Amino acid sequence: MNLVNLESVSHAYGPKPLLANVSLGVEEGDRIGVVGRNGGGKTTLISIIAGELKPDGGRVTHTRNLHVGVLSQRDDFAADATVQELVLGGRAEHEWAGDAAIREILANLLGDIELSAQAGALSGGERRRTALARLLIGADDLIVLDEPTNHLDIEAIAWLAGHLAARRSALIVVTHDRWFLDAVSTRTWEVVDGSVERYDGGYAAYVLAKAERARVAQATEDRRQNLMRKEIAWLRRGPPARTSKPKFRINAAEALIADVPPARETVELLKFASARLGKTVYDLEDVTLHAGGPDTGPLVLDHCTWQFGPGDRIGLIGVNGSGKSTVLRLLSGSVRPDTGRLVEGRTVKLAHLSQELTELDPTRRVLETVEEIRKYITVGKKEWSASQLLERLGFKGDAQWKVIGDLSGGERRRLQLLRLIMDEPNVLLLDEPTNDLDIETLTELEDLLDGWPGTLVVVSHDRYFLERVSDRTVALLGDGKLSMLPGGVDEYLDRRAAGNALSARAATAVPTLVVETPITVGLSAKEQRELQKELSRLERQLDKLSEREGKVHAQMAEAASDFERLGTLDAELREIATLKESTEVDWLNVADRLGE
Repeated sequence: MNLVNLESVSHAYGPKPLLANVSLGVEEGDRIGVVGRNGGGKTTLISIIAGELKPDGGRVTHTRNLHVGVLSQRDDFAADATVQELVLGGRAEHEWAGDAAIREILANLLGDIELSAQAGALSGGERRRTALARLLIGADDLIVLDEPTNHLDIEAIAWLAGHLAARRSALIVVTHDRWFLDAVSTRTWEVVDGSVERYDGGYAAYVLAKAERARVAQATEDRRQNLMRKEIAWLRRGPPARTSKPKFRINAAEALIADVPPARETVELLKFASARLGKTVYDLEDVTLHAGGPDTGPLVLDHCTWQFGPGDRIGLIGVNGSGKSTVLRLLSGSVRPDTGRLVEGRTVKLAHLSQELTELDPTRRVLETVEEIRKYITVGKKEWSASQLLERLGFKGDAQWKVIGDLSGGERRRLQLLRLIMDEPNVLLLDEPTNDLDIETLTELEDLLDGWPGTLVVVSHDRYFLERVSDRTVALLGDGKLSMLPGGVDEYLDRRAAGNALSARAATAVPTLVVETPITVGLSAKEQRELQKELSRLERQLDKLSEREGKVHAQMAEAASDFERLGTLDAELREIATLKESTEVDWLNVADRLGE
């Protein structure tokens, strides 16, 4: 059934037409990802579809009694409204507390927020999660999401993808998170030059289809083609799931990448990095570190010993508040360890992109502020001018002569990143570098980092970017250690689900639960062995339950139009959630006894 229909819709802001004679429709069960450059019209398109914006021309038709839920990039919460009032409305406590679906949403999005907290006291990220929870608790025919993954950590993003895949609602989502696009969407719309190009499949399918269209049309723009070929090559060499969705012939696309080398010449880069850096970059020796200073704030590292070597490309992950930014500040020298020692190599030339924007003279021009650092830089085997790099990161033509005071937050962040790279550092610390970057700029940044030799440590909630630019994944799991994860983000999520690390979200998932453990006076060796066996058994049981849960989610996605089958699967999912909950409590009991 057709839910929304657009006929010859046009809209412009000032002289710039964002949409020109666009005709398209949204069907029941559609799952559509919307991509395009920043300022290209994505938000305008979804606002028109949702009925929040009246177009300049054309007609928009909604089916009768259509319920549309919208997550915009701004909220209108009253400052004195509580989280409970905003999210749960007038629902009685026994009503929502007895609903497993509502409890799951609250646990995964608001686990660290008191329901009695007032909106005026919430941070921007907490307000965003509150708005998302309120939307998901509703029952809408069409859900429209504008950048839903902002302020979510990797674990919450994975949960949200599974939740949306299991819902019956039609979905339209605007996001720069390419992993999320692949996980939730079965169709892709690209808003470009006033029109909307439509593709089957998620992000991987979109990239392949776009390359095929470009090949058939014999596109002549070499640089853009090379970028796309490299992107496809990386996608095809990655996990098979990334390319399981394309529904078109990909033989021609395969021919495009037959002779494309790996994204990074790892051996060559490592050799160059070693020459520039020497053997030592950063050595952590028995380091203890708290986020708020010595013995204050959450514990981040506890007697941790670790080495960051030349050419290492490390993705650092963990839940919000686990201390990822604090670790970067430790490496940059802006905080000191409580105890232990940080040894920095003599040849280290550091660049640190933090989440705070560096103050720049608002009267200066963009190009001037880059050229004052350096006019030319060699990346890999190619020399680039400041102007060429600015163009690669989205500052095209006259945009290079804009006054800094007129730049948006996203543009200032891109400028800050480019200034750091132009200084030719050999160690890069990047804290959420993808914020406010569109997909095209992200691929340019990834390509730029491919040829950059040196040690890279990146913190990002953008799973695709993290896997794309890093070679190793290291996690803060709440145990005061830096844990190597050979299985990457998937292993991190599995370990979190199995209860190997406790977070604020997990601890507050069932706020009324009190776990009582018996008082003991030490444990014998035999008792410790028995408890270890029991702990291992419970962990295996949690692994199996998580595996069952994943399979049920996949089955629900396949049975999206079979309501009877969905009801059966939903009941099974609730049963699994109950078992996981009780098993986690048992695990906590045993772990507490072992820790006595």
